Amino acid sequence: MNIVHKMWFSVTVLLLAACLADVAHSEERMKRSVSASRSASLRSRRMVGGTLAPHVPWQAMVYIADSVLDGGYAGGALISDRWVLTAGRNLFVRKSRQYIQGKDPVIPKVYLGISQRAEANASKEVAVEKVVLHPGFQNRSDWDNDLALIQLKEPVVVSNKVIPIPLPEGGQDLADTVGGSGVIAGWGWGIYLTLAESLKHLVLPLANHSDCKAEYERIALTPTVDDNMFCTGPTKYEENVCFGDAGGALAVTDAETGDIYVAGILSYDKSCNRYKYGVYMKISSYLSWIHSVIRGDTEKSSALRSDAMSKMYSRQP
Repeated sequence: MNIVHKMWFSVTVLLLAACLADVAHSEERMKRSVSASRSASLRSRRMVGGTLAPHVPWQAMVYIADSVLDGGYAGGALISDRWVLTAGRNLFVRKSRQYIQGKDPVIPKVYLGISQRAEANASKEVAVEKVVLHPGFQNRSDWDNDLALIQLKEPVVVSNKVIPIPLPEGGQDLADTVGGSGVIAGWGWGIYLTLAESLKHLVLPLANHSDCKAEYERIALTPTVDDNMFCTGPTKYEENVCFGDAGGALAVTDAETGDIYVAGILSYDKSCNRYKYGVYMKISSYLSWIHSVIRGDTEKSSALRSDAMSKMYSRQP
């Protein structure tokens, strides 16, 4: 009798194991290994889920090295024929404030018009003239004013492969975007820091600012979400941005005009499926700085303009 019970138990275990294996295989295929990603280290996961992106003409690859330990590569957004906007931390080998303070940013390679990493070659590289960090970059934490502008040596030729994305205009507000969502593309790193071969994208819902702020107030080593930032949440399938997607533009559509513009640049890309929210620099908060850099302003520019205006008014009869 005991032998029969043991045999029956063994058969049952084998059948159960086979069923569980089939279920696991299906879930892995359908959810792109999201459950497996939960047990991987935070730094080993790329954009969780996501779909292979169509060609994204404003997407830039900001490249320091293949190896993440040597600086890696990340995203950026072409915003004019000579300027790329990215996260400031992308321009340093080690990203934390404690290592960056007092150091100059690395001059990266920039690639435009690509959707595959294999296309990042000399024919797609655009030479860089200089990089400009936001003057308040990392004032208090790793994510303060996390923006940088990269000036290209020559204007790019606009084509169906390379097109700048507009900045927001006056009156355009995140509350008035189509579907309350935006689209981001990324070169995020894969399992065990394997290289991302293809650009992926996600459509992400805009998140409640207060909820995002409260969430990260409880978690150490995460952003202090202020009014110069906004957040996105995961998709209904728990897809999210992840390590290596920083610098990517969240593109949104104005519900009234249909205009597409860059609402934010991803800064905190480590939400993955461990935390809920991705955190972005809100571009509308930085327009004056962006325009001043693109104009080529110096410390004296404002005073010189004011002096010229004053003299012209003073000469009126």
